[in-house]
Amino acid sequence: MEVEPRNGPGAGPGGNRNGPGGPGGGRGRGGGDRDRNQRGGRGGPQAGGIDGGEELVEKLVHINRVSKTVKGGKRFGFAALVVVGDGKGRVGFGHGKAREVPEAIAKATAAAKKAMIRVPLRDGRTLHHDGRGHFGAGKVYVRSATQGTGIIAGGPMRAVFESLGVADVVTKSVGTNNPYNMIRATFAALGEQTSPKSVAQRRGKKIADLLSRRGDLSARTADVDAEAIVA
Repeated sequence: MEVEPRNGPGAGPGGNRNGPGGPGGGRGRGGGDRDRNQRGGRGGPQAGGIDGGEELVEKLVHINRVSKTVKGGKRFGFAALVVVGDGKGRVGFGHGKAREVPEAIAKATAAAKKAMIRVPLRDGRTLHHDGRGHFGAGKVYVRSATQGTGIIAGGPMRAVFESLGVADVVTKSVGTNNPYNMIRATFAALGEQTSPKSVAQRRGKKIADLLSRRGDLSARTADVDAEAIVA
């Protein structure tokens, strides 16, 4: 008596893996390759990501292994911290957790794109004024710098300013080495940055009057700078 092959829709767990039936039907071992291709490699985000026609700079700041205690034991995963910026005054950060590294990085990148803020820049290269930020035990100090100074910052803070598009800045961090607290304190300092144009509108004065109060600017130079800011 011939035995009919079990390739039909009703094939059980031992049936053909390529058939639609059974727990293993239609999913086979090829699904893992498909998922890996969709998640991408383990190289992490690189500069040059495109979001809605806008080129963004994505930097992986920190990644660590985390665990969660469940009924059957411990479940391990990964947590990623990513900074995203357009290099023109917009920057954001986000963190994500997942069982695999690429998935954690993708979640963190998506969260960073949703939380981007705009920071006014002076001449498109440095900050308008000094500032400080505080979060948890971390304190950061940021200062505007002359042209050619470069980015004097380390670790997570350097990633923020490079993504922001700042070319000259002097920073200092005290109190903590936790990258999450350093990033949040840095964003607290950047959130307090204001431009002369917004200050002039709030106080009902001219931009040239505010700029002329700087000790290193003459009245004529202040007028020229004010015209450049307005333009």
